[in-house]
Amino acid sequence: MKLTLKVGWYSIRDVLRGKWALVYLLFFFVTTAGLFQLEVQPAKVTDSLISIVLFLIPLVSLLFGSMYVYNSREFVELLLSQPVRRWTVFLGMYLGLTLSLVIGFVVGILAPYLIFGALSAAQAPVVLTLALVGSALTAIFVGLAFFVSTWIDDKSRGLALAIGIWLFCALVYDGVVLLVAYAFADYPLEAPMLSLMFSNPVDLARLILLLKADMAALMGYTGAVFTRFLGSGFGFVVASLSLVVWTVSPVLAGLWRFQRKDF
Repeated sequence: MKLTLKVGWYSIRDVLRGKWALVYLLFFFVTTAGLFQLEVQPAKVTDSLISIVLFLIPLVSLLFGSMYVYNSREFVELLLSQPVRRWTVFLGMYLGLTLSLVIGFVVGILAPYLIFGALSAAQAPVVLTLALVGSALTAIFVGLAFFVSTWIDDKSRGLALAIGIWLFCALVYDGVVLLVAYAFADYPLEAPMLSLMFSNPVDLARLILLLKADMAALMGYTGAVFTRFLGSGFGFVVASLSLVVWTVSPVLAGLWRFQRKDF
């Protein structure tokens, strides 16, 4: 465990040297502060941030995570030539990169709320949920990036697959759900729609945030089915636990592949 933390600390320093974490933090800070200049009501700022977080974090996490693994191949080979276990290297790199992005995101959005004094009793739970959900999405899609980049050796193919995963989760998925709902409108679709709900972490994240912000009208078809059958309170818990499962699964899959990869 101690060696894992050392590898993670090296990864954090490596990311900080590349300035990308600082750019990431400044982007969210400037964006959030800019929204406060445009909107008087903090609730509207939070609503706008929800859309930005759901769209941007998966893309950045997938691309940056994939490029980081591909660019660190020589470093990985050097570490594995030493008496170091593979899971130590993998988890250390994953934790280091994930923490760097999470810190940049959380500080970037929370600092403007504190500066503008917008963390009221009504807004604080929603903003903190946004920070937690954004952190979970970062962990999920960095894990997917590590899985893709350890499975596919060719950098261009790996990045193309990473972009494809983002396109499907963030853009194409909702269209596919609506198409299925329209094509099979004469059949009972509640169970299949609930299954589709759990198959996309972005959709789960959107549902959690909208449930917390009490915006049921914006949940979409799968969100409406989900809340109708599970209710808002229990549905929030189920969606949150499902997001935890999504956080762990790509990391375990990537670790399994990394353990068997021929360097």
